Amino acid sequence: MGEHSHAHPPTTHRGRLAIAFAITATILVSQVIGALITGSLALLVDAGHMVTDAGGLLMALLAATLMARPATSRRTWGWRRIEILAAGAQAALLFAVGIYALIEGVRRLLDPPEIAATGTLVFGIIGLAGNVAAIAVLSTGRDANLNMRAAFLEVVNDALGSVAVIVSALIITFTGWTRADALAGIAIAVLIAPRALAVLRTAGRVLLETTPEGLDLDVVRDHLLAQPHVRGVHDLHASQIATGLPVLTAHIVLDDECFQDGHAPRILDDLQACVAEHFDVGVQHSTFQLEPSTHSGHEHGMHD
Repeated sequence: MGEHSHAHPPTTHRGRLAIAFAITATILVSQVIGALITGSLALLVDAGHMVTDAGGLLMALLAATLMARPATSRRTWGWRRIEILAAGAQAALLFAVGIYALIEGVRRLLDPPEIAATGTLVFGIIGLAGNVAAIAVLSTGRDANLNMRAAFLEVVNDALGSVAVIVSALIITFTGWTRADALAGIAIAVLIAPRALAVLRTAGRVLLETTPEGLDLDVVRDHLLAQPHVRGVHDLHASQIATGLPVLTAHIVLDDECFQDGHAPRILDDLQACVAEHFDVGVQHSTFQLEPSTHSGHEHGMHD
């Protein structure tokens, strides 16, 4: 009984994503060539990481384009949730690359191949320069949504990978210890995996419609019950459609006289203002079904 306003069109930062994708794709080509020339695992893993990053940024760019489409009668939230799917896919790819790097790194520690240190160093510097440029492009909008956060994570991890490549090349150049390349590959894996899992967990929470972070439904229930004329709250649910778009629904039992004296609509306004303004999450989309106490006999499958 009543839904509070509609979300503003999402900020997608498509231009920033397009620039970052172009930079990443260019670095990818150079690193693949470099890995083939030098035989470096660190450079090969970083190139593999760049494949997933370029693919991830392309997915992010596609998601940003779809997110800008308006809602329809078939897609009542538009394409807003595509950002969660894209971020989850990017994180899954990153995690797979991290596992590969870890396994291959251990293998090469046991049997280190010859590494062309100078070439590895040159391509590592090229990669780092491009990564820094992509970070500068994406840094301003990295907190806009999960899609942008995953894209920013991609290029930051790339930069860290490029640093590992450069350090390993310098060690090989000055000491001849070729296992440094394998250690660099393992270091990249260690940097990638936890961050990828963090994004995967966040995407999973949204897709499983877990209560949004920062919103305690027990506190919400108590606050609603504290409102005048509210006698009960049941079927209370909260989930998140996309970044910055939490939704909340509940059945509210009111004093019977509220439906007789026309007071119920004003209570509805108060309840929606309550969840929109009182909590840090700021639930702008709330739907409440107002019920008299006699309505409970008509509820099927009612729960707290």
